[in-house]
Amino acid sequence: MRHTTEQHDRMVRLYCGLDAEDAGSAISVILKLRGETCDIDCLYCYEKRKEAPGGARIDAGQVRRLTELFSGRPLAVELHGGEPLTAGRDHVAEVLRELADQPSVVRVSMQTNGVLLDEEWLDLIDALYPNLQIGISLDGDAPGNAWRVGYDGKPVYPRVATALRLLAGRSRTVGVIAAVTPAVLGRAEAVLDHLASFEAVNAISFVPCFDASVQDPTAAQGRRLPESRLLQLAAVRGPKGPAWATTPDQYAEFVLAAAARWISAGYFARLKLEPAVSTIRRLRGLDTGFCHFSNLKCDHVFTLYPDGRLGSCDELPWPQAQLALLNKVPGQNAVVAAQRRLPLLNQGKALMERCTTCAYQSTCGGGCVATRWRQDQAGEQDAYCDYRIRMIDGTAALLAQPAHPAGAWCRRVRWRPRTPNSMPDIATFLAHWDRPNTPRRPARLYTSAHGNINTVGLPGVHEADDLDPADPQWREAIEPGVRSLVDAVTRDWHLVTYDSCQGHPYLGLDLPPVERRVGILPRDRTEYAHAAAALCRAITAADTGIPASVQVTVGRAELTCKATKRRSPVLDLSLRPADGHGWPAYFDAVDAATRTLVDVLRGERPTEGGCCCPTPQAHLRRARKSGRESDQ
Repeated sequence: MRHTTEQHDRMVRLYCGLDAEDAGSAISVILKLRGETCDIDCLYCYEKRKEAPGGARIDAGQVRRLTELFSGRPLAVELHGGEPLTAGRDHVAEVLRELADQPSVVRVSMQTNGVLLDEEWLDLIDALYPNLQIGISLDGDAPGNAWRVGYDGKPVYPRVATALRLLAGRSRTVGVIAAVTPAVLGRAEAVLDHLASFEAVNAISFVPCFDASVQDPTAAQGRRLPESRLLQLAAVRGPKGPAWATTPDQYAEFVLAAAARWISAGYFARLKLEPAVSTIRRLRGLDTGFCHFSNLKCDHVFTLYPDGRLGSCDELPWPQAQLALLNKVPGQNAVVAAQRRLPLLNQGKALMERCTTCAYQSTCGGGCVATRWRQDQAGEQDAYCDYRIRMIDGTAALLAQPAHPAGAWCRRVRWRPRTPNSMPDIATFLAHWDRPNTPRRPARLYTSAHGNINTVGLPGVHEADDLDPADPQWREAIEPGVRSLVDAVTRDWHLVTYDSCQGHPYLGLDLPPVERRVGILPRDRTEYAHAAAALCRAITAADTGIPASVQVTVGRAELTCKATKRRSPVLDLSLRPADGHGWPAYFDAVDAATRTLVDVLRGERPTEGGCCCPTPQAHLRRARKSGRESDQ
């Protein structure tokens, strides 16, 4: 495949390689203090599935060498495992002292199961690294932690809950990483409520268990298997993969339900929720430090094991992810060269090629390379992309209509940002629309040879004056092919339109064709919710009568006010070429499609009521009914 400069630039926006000369960009380093050694035996543990040395410990000298290797580059260090606290207090103290002495270390965190945390550990942390950020692994409430057990097979939840109460008593805040397994599906609200009830918790990250491809139990030494491994053996070989595994679609539904509860309960004021926050930031056009949404992916994440193996992200399979040995790699340039040679990283980046042409790539950021690699191995690459799209669409709905969370389950109204999309003064425009007696200035209306009506009379995207139905030039300002659609939205539905276009083939011009569309600017979020649901109902009803070459879509977008810089949620009703059909067939059929759509719109209204898409409760009811029928 030939790669153009444009393709290369798109890949850099999705996956930025490490540059040894760019010493200012930070990297993340995961220190596996004890390799895979842990004092509990979670059935789904990915670390214990690796070929990792047990018993050894990363020492202060290795930490020092690590900072030398990366030549003063800012380092964010995470103490990880296995269980880092099994290294012992004296050893952890040495590592913390070394980290505190290194000026290039800008942040230190520790991910722990919390079982060993006590007053002495917290005293040590307060004395040596008081800004240490603590993360606790806990999969929600007691039932949700079914897979987190000791070697005796008994739940560890009670001990972790005790640790969280201890942390609250010391006025410490922590983040919780919670795995989404079947034990929590359908209970997102209850699980979030439970985690939020711990005073110490100020951040929650729900992570997927996409383990359908896992077929073998974790290797164990000795003839007699501990009770935990017997439990794992019974769970790992199910007909659809391990019993703890979830599908991408199940994970997306859980995340959206949790985000809806996070908003409605007001938890957003004190809790950071992932991946909701990073999705929201990208929807708003903001950066995020979460690598699944950023272009600083695996090339900026390193893992160090006690035997000196230095590799890429710990979520990638090992030993394939190994880059070098810490005591033998001469410098950062050698690390960069090893990254560029590593087949696993190159395979991961190649899987992201499809992202360069995806309409969601600016929001999605390409996702997780390690997860993409595993999903590809399982033949589920499309399912991974579908979940990312589903999560973005649902979160966009929650942002636009937070008091009407049912919109998050709509599969018809999708996130479709438009650039440029702005208006001089949204408030003034809306005020004029609802006040027909307000004086109006003459509009500048010029028509191009291709039918465009704007202020300059030229084809393409140009400024157009904003008019309302009370304006004497209103009908003159609307392109003929889209007038009936605008009438249905404004006269019958009594909604505000901020933009319309009849569609233009632009024959003979070096301009891409554009589709027929109407942009709707709801007056408030309730009207937005009612309009979105009604549009879903309408296009569902119109489906059978629309010509095969035309597809009717509804997009969620944002309209920027130039005067205030604020952005308002809008809806764009579009008639687009259907998949497999070209522009000539589209323009031959678009008028017939418009007539069908207008007839359906005139029989519908944006009143209170849901859309045509099933809610999670409906999914659960169907699943339970199907189960009863199969039993019979």
